[in-house]
Amino acid sequence: MYELVGGRQWFDDLVARFYDGVAADPALRPMYPDDLSDSKAHLAGFLAQYWGGPTTYSDQRGHPRLRMRHAPFAIGAAERDAWLGHMRTAIRAAEPAPEVESVMLEYFANAADHMVNVAP
Repeated sequence: MYELVGGRQWFDDLVARFYDGVAADPALRPMYPDDLSDSKAHLAGFLAQYWGGPTTYSDQRGHPRLRMRHAPFAIGAAERDAWLGHMRTAIRAAEPAPEVESVMLEYFANAADHMVNVAP
């Protein structure tokens, strides 16, 4: 997938669009630091690696441990839906090939569900 979408720049651009939405979201913004630079770099690095790019993320930060890294935050259905909505918008704005879009959307829906840590 990494090569199919054109490499690291695609993920950097995806993450920039995603964080444009997060930065303006009253439910999600308080979960992030004032400066989003590190958050952007970490997410772009993780995604690039996950989808077949260099292992730079793990080399620098260790195993992703996504649930553990998100455990300090109360993530319920509303937060999941907001996060996923911004990611869907960011993916669709890239106008990827249909097979890329469907695989990405499925992955992010599953990942968002997996981060929920507050009972309904």
